Amino acid sequence: MPLNLPDKLPAIELLKEENIFVIDNSRASSQDIRPLKIVVLNLMPIKITTETDLVRLLSNTPLQVEMTFMKLKSHTSKNTPIEHMQAFYHDFDVLKSQKFDGMIITGAPVEQMPFEDVNYWEEISEVFNWAHTHVTSTLYICWAAQAGLYHFYGVPKYPLDKKMFGVFKHQINVQGLPIFRGFDDEFFVPHSRHTEIRREDILKVKDLTILAESEDSGVYMVMARNGREFFITGHSEYAPNTLDGEYKRDLSKNLPIEMPRNYYRNDNPDDGVLVRWRGHANLMFSNWLNYYVYQETPFDINEIK
Repeated sequence: MPLNLPDKLPAIELLKEENIFVIDNSRASSQDIRPLKIVVLNLMPIKITTETDLVRLLSNTPLQVEMTFMKLKSHTSKNTPIEHMQAFYHDFDVLKSQKFDGMIITGAPVEQMPFEDVNYWEEISEVFNWAHTHVTSTLYICWAAQAGLYHFYGVPKYPLDKKMFGVFKHQINVQGLPIFRGFDDEFFVPHSRHTEIRREDILKVKDLTILAESEDSGVYMVMARNGREFFITGHSEYAPNTLDGEYKRDLSKNLPIEMPRNYYRNDNPDDGVLVRWRGHANLMFSNWLNYYVYQETPFDINEIK
């Protein structure tokens, strides 16, 4: 079953070129199906790229999904045309009276700032609290994972000596959970961040469980409330060339950046990217959507609490 997306969203045409089946609102409204309502708070600078990455992964299930994009009143995007934001995004104030089956909150380029210094910290804290009672299951990704863990559980973040940048091998800590159904013993995830959370801080909180981590990149996935929240420090959603683009961008600006680890074939950018995380990414998003959203959410969405 396809994704039901806002009419004329750029991701629709981009993904049709990849033979991914998506439909717009006009066509979806003719189908007699109760779609899953997923809201995305997209805090990444290049909105259209992140939209496409997430739509690509969420389309890989037999479920019909209706996607809504949320924005914050207290933050204005500088890297996405205002026409795009006006056409496809809705303020939190407009959406907070609704309930959603699932939510995704993305990373943001503010990770080196103290949480309270982020200009939209007060509003996003309200979003976190709202999601706690208005959403069946929420994925917090990268900075959002750090922010959510800090907001709800007081877990601090720490600056890294150098950027965690590359594709790293991970292991599953807790076997038998539906989120890992179909996974291999080891799986790979891209990371791109300047800060970290530490396992010893998480282990102090009885309501948190570390589900997966890496010897190189540390904690990857933390679960709370039996899967109503997942905090994910990496970027499983990244397209193959995303790290390459970040690397070349920083080089062109003469910023301190090392070549992404375990990313290029033969560690040579001229040899291209070795993609080895997309199978895991598709499984993770499909498992989340199926086992923690579809099979847990009530048929009457207003019963979510």
